[in-house]
Amino acid sequence: MPNKPSLLSIIVPCYQERHRLQACIDGLQRAVQAAALPTEIIVVDDGSTDGTATYAEELLAPLKPPSKVLRTAHQGKGSALQNGVSASRGDFVFLADADWSMPPEQIQRFLPPNAEDFSMAIANREHPESKRINEPFYRHILGRGFNAFVQRMLLSGIEDSQCGYKCLDGDFARTVFPKLQCKGWAFDVELLFLARQSQAIILEVPIDWNFDSDSRIRPLRDAFQMARDVAAIRRRHLH
Repeated sequence: MPNKPSLLSIIVPCYQERHRLQACIDGLQRAVQAAALPTEIIVVDDGSTDGTATYAEELLAPLKPPSKVLRTAHQGKGSALQNGVSASRGDFVFLADADWSMPPEQIQRFLPPNAEDFSMAIANREHPESKRINEPFYRHILGRGFNAFVQRMLLSGIEDSQCGYKCLDGDFARTVFPKLQCKGWAFDVELLFLARQSQAIILEVPIDWNFDSDSRIRPLRDAFQMARDVAAIRRRHLH
């Protein structure tokens, strides 16, 4: 991994996000300024029907960093990120969420000189230095329950597999993402499992995280499917 990357790729998956794209692009601009590196922006539209892709193209057109909008069929967040990583060229690949629930300036925590010699740096909302803001108690309990399940099944010792903010060495990202078979929300689990299998160096990074009630995840609706996906990942790789 280069000590100082010559190009940073920021990838944002989107699904039905037209209503908050302006705030998303504002967050991207803040992140680019904070990173202080040559940057490319890749927005991946996961088959939205609300005009997300077209509006994203309009908003990104006047920006200075090179940018592209990828239009894909609706298959899930994991699939969208696979497409985005495949199109990336960066020495580092930073994965972000459209709602920027992390202050964009904290992208610095994932990059040299603050973070070095890693294959993958993941946000950890359970880190002692992290802050969780406005999160309902029930959501925290549900999240911790799911994490306990994930740790027991596949990822012992990783306290927060599901936070969307992750930074990967570019070559590592473009090697590991094509191997993912989980296309939905639980893709993070398979990603981290494969990283561990390959002896990748994983850093956990504290962040300030703001709860967004407009999240695309619906805990009761999605929890069962995510649990099924985790069980499938275990069967696929451990049996």
